[in-house]
Amino acid sequence: MPIPETYKAFRRTTGNFPRTIIPTTEQLPRKLGSHDVLLKIRTVSLNYRDPLMLRGLYPASVIDRGIPCSDAAAEVAAIGSAVKDFAIGDRVSVTIDLSNLTGDEDEPAVALGSDADGVLREYAIFEDRYLVHLPKHLSWEEASTITVAGVTAWNALDGLKAANARSALLQGTGGVSVFALQICLAAGIRPIITSSSDKKLEQIRRLSSDIGTINYKTLHGQAQASEVKRLTDGKGVDIVLNNIGPSSIPENISFLRQRGGLVSLVGFLAGTNGDWEPSAVMALIFKSATLKGILGGSKQDYVNLNRFLEEKKVSLAPLVDRVFAFDEAPAAFDYLYSGSHVGKVVIKVQD
Repeated sequence: MPIPETYKAFRRTTGNFPRTIIPTTEQLPRKLGSHDVLLKIRTVSLNYRDPLMLRGLYPASVIDRGIPCSDAAAEVAAIGSAVKDFAIGDRVSVTIDLSNLTGDEDEPAVALGSDADGVLREYAIFEDRYLVHLPKHLSWEEASTITVAGVTAWNALDGLKAANARSALLQGTGGVSVFALQICLAAGIRPIITSSSDKKLEQIRRLSSDIGTINYKTLHGQAQASEVKRLTDGKGVDIVLNNIGPSSIPENISFLRQRGGLVSLVGFLAGTNGDWEPSAVMALIFKSATLKGILGGSKQDYVNLNRFLEEKKVSLAPLVDRVFAFDEAPAAFDYLYSGSHVGKVVIKVQD
């Protein structure tokens, strides 16, 4: 196809917080570099980090007037002369961290949508080394949810390498937790998911009778720990996916099995502080447990997850909460920030 001269995108505004996103018209180069791939972006899904940047609440660097968002499902529209692994018409996505391809790099992150321009636009050009093939059985909407939520969930579950994993506690009903739930169900790991909303928990239970649910407003402290034990036949969970932040780490450790459990810290919905004594982490020693920070993952992690999704034919349809039109992008950001969703908020960029 001929390369269009211009395309539509959204960029963050500058000035006082809170900011917003505004539509812009962008130029495309007339010629691709030898390893460049022109992407026609079909769908974009949002992450909690996206509206946080507009409110000055994201704890990392953000470029001024950057194009937001990191998660897209796209079609290859044109390729450079040296591109070998991708062809026109392929369904692809871009890995989020452009400096983390194999997982062995030790370089500062260059993350789409914050450190670098993201994917909330009709067209984008990336070098082929940053791209991955998407599972063929997924819709555009489903496929757009994998880049951050999927890879984060995959790594939080330790790439399913945890020894004899039987159960996992997932905090909240946002994109990462619901994606982790889908992975657990496909892998035969019992998921237990928490929320403050009985309505959201009812929605979740409709997905499978194997899902345990806990309302953390009704059950908290020792009562919640007792319910975790009850749902795991007194054993405790193998993995805790911590979306809440540092404040809940001591409680997370109490949920774990007696030896070798894992707490994966992936989010900070309750902020970045905690009021517990440093001695609380001594519980990690007594349980021989691991506390692991998760910041997305590498391109290789993305490839491994896509292979798992394709082999298991995992449906991600339950993950998609609501789909907005491209010109409704600001409303999509507000909807996600409101916390009304269960799963992922998707923007349909173009047919």
